[in-house]
Amino acid sequence: MNNRSMATTISQIDAWRAAPSEHQNLEFKEAKVQFDNRKLYKYCVALANEGGGHLLLGIEDQAPRKVVGTAAFSDPVEMAAKMFQTLGFRVDIEEVMHPDGRVLVFHIPSRARGTAFDFEGAYLMRAGEELVPMSEDRLRAIFAEGQPDWLAQAALTDCNDDKVVQLLDTQSYFDLLHLPYPVNRAGVLDRFEGEKLIERVEASWTITNLGAILFAKKLQEFDRLGRKAPRVIVYEGTSKLKTKSDTVGTYGYAVGFQGLVEFINGLVPSNEVIEQALRREVKMFPRIAARELVANALIHQDFTESGNSVMIEIYDDRMEISNPGKPFISPDRFIDEYESRNERLADLMRRLGICEEKGSGIDKVIQAVEDYQLPGPDFRVGERRTTAVLFAHLDIEDMNRNDRIRACYQHCCLRYVMNEQMTNQSLRERFNLPTGKAATVSQIIAATLDAGKIKVADAAQKAPRYRSYIPFWA
Repeated sequence: MNNRSMATTISQIDAWRAAPSEHQNLEFKEAKVQFDNRKLYKYCVALANEGGGHLLLGIEDQAPRKVVGTAAFSDPVEMAAKMFQTLGFRVDIEEVMHPDGRVLVFHIPSRARGTAFDFEGAYLMRAGEELVPMSEDRLRAIFAEGQPDWLAQAALTDCNDDKVVQLLDTQSYFDLLHLPYPVNRAGVLDRFEGEKLIERVEASWTITNLGAILFAKKLQEFDRLGRKAPRVIVYEGTSKLKTKSDTVGTYGYAVGFQGLVEFINGLVPSNEVIEQALRREVKMFPRIAARELVANALIHQDFTESGNSVMIEIYDDRMEISNPGKPFISPDRFIDEYESRNERLADLMRRLGICEEKGSGIDKVIQAVEDYQLPGPDFRVGERRTTAVLFAHLDIEDMNRNDRIRACYQHCCLRYVMNEQMTNQSLRERFNLPTGKAATVSQIIAATLDAGKIKVADAAQKAPRYRSYIPFWA
């Protein structure tokens, strides 16, 4: 065994054990006596595909992750050689004698840029506790690494200075960043070039897809980009049978985002609420929830899907916000994880104040939905689209089992990312139920436990009324 850049210390092992949870780059297995070779190969492939990391044998995978020691793979050198022959990439294995037992540390390298590892034809990745095959979208994005991505490609070539300023809303860029507008055109063009919104090609400018999709005064002025404009459809009733209106956006995403959100909010039905003998109109869906979900859809879409755009569909009982492409992470992890296929776009939209600085804003969506006493939003992954559904208010008696479980799980996730834990009381307050309905809430919690979405935070606590709960992945 080659000890290049290894020599893991006992304190390092203890630091890994203290991590809040396992993740894509860190995995623990008890393996007191042995560990299945095939399972080992799969974990190494999955961690390599996620950027590399460490697999530790001889440690329990549940907190407090006690070191139990492992007798597996008594000859690490021989096993490392076998893994190289099987997997085609090198995994260094280090034997560390922890005071509480022998620990094996597998140092797993990252896949090379533009490539993905497979085991028996399956390109694996982690999804929560499971190893799953990578989606077609994810694989396509990996294999395209190193090539100019869609955002860097040309939207329009051979533009002079006048045409750039004619086609792109340069004023909006500086307004959104709260910067003074440059005193001359050269200053504007230099800034846009630095952001890769335009690039100099010999004596003319090329407007990139990134520049056009964000700052176009009219997306239809750019070949093919008109099909990337967001589309807002309002239906009569709860089906697609009768369309009341169908509107396609005009502006680039940064230029038109605020107007798009206001337009959507104006179309959302209102409910009349009576408070202390005063009547007031309340929108069916929280504005901030629609805003965050639309921003997410714009940022996370797969631009290589031709003929598809972000769609906002409004029905009498729900709003569906969808984008082309499948997500890179499981919908169950939207609230606590974030990964975008369009990092340059996401970075610019964060700086422009259009989306969250960190994370995906889904925690804001869940919080707003709870404040409005709505059913939990549903995140659906289809063959070519990802859809977020906001539902109109339903009394708990009218929610079906899936509605209740989804709301319970999302409430548990929200509490967890706020460094709190879900209890019967917190869930009862989420549903705005009186103390007398504690049994109903207990039934919802039991159903969510049975569905494997949550778990008891402290297994030693036997009294249900005092229990607290955390997400299954925590």
